[in-house]
Amino acid sequence: MDLMEAMEARHSVRQYDGRPLDPLVEQALRKMIEKVNFDSGLHIQLVTDEPKAFDGVLARYGNFVGVTNYLAMIGKKGPKLDECIGYYGEMLVLGMQRLGLNSCWAGLTFTRQPEVLQIERGEKLSLAIAIGYGLNQGKPHLSKTPDQVSENWQQSPDWFKDGVRAALLAPTAVNQQKFRFSCEGNVVTVKPGSGFFSKVDMGIAKYHFQLGAGKDNFTWAK
Repeated sequence: MDLMEAMEARHSVRQYDGRPLDPLVEQALRKMIEKVNFDSGLHIQLVTDEPKAFDGVLARYGNFVGVTNYLAMIGKKGPKLDECIGYYGEMLVLGMQRLGLNSCWAGLTFTRQPEVLQIERGEKLSLAIAIGYGLNQGKPHLSKTPDQVSENWQQSPDWFKDGVRAALLAPTAVNQQKFRFSCEGNVVTVKPGSGFFSKVDMGIAKYHFQLGAGKDNFTWAK
């Protein structure tokens, strides 16, 4: 499948069968992570065969089952970290969907395991992404309408509408979809909402918007 097909097919999955990643899939995933880290400056790490992070009270409260593999989303502290993690993390999420892996973003429902991570001075572990082979494929989330998350929807160009529709497929914390898009000419602005992980959500939505709109059709506002 291509990235647009992966975007439409991918839903959050919290229950997994616990089996190890296929060696070829793991190899491909590690290459993806290496490239994303190089491009973004992040320090994302793949953790495999480690059941403790998603075996605590918080994980059980979040209905996580059988999670033994995950991405630790780590980067240098700074005002742009959360947005960067959202944007590049979703790039990996859709890439993993193409590899046959299910996934779920996890902000407060996992327990940090410092002994399996390399967190350098000045870095921060923001959240995790559970990955593996799901017991199901998840289900579509309830969604706002395009005019609820964008300005001047009816008068917007087609590429902008396609971008907003793609952004509405993005996973967000508690499915709040608080981001808001607008455009002037071919310059697009997106604003986050308030609350936990709102800037992560905005980064995820920006990546979806870019795929839907086509990156050659617009530029992001500075």
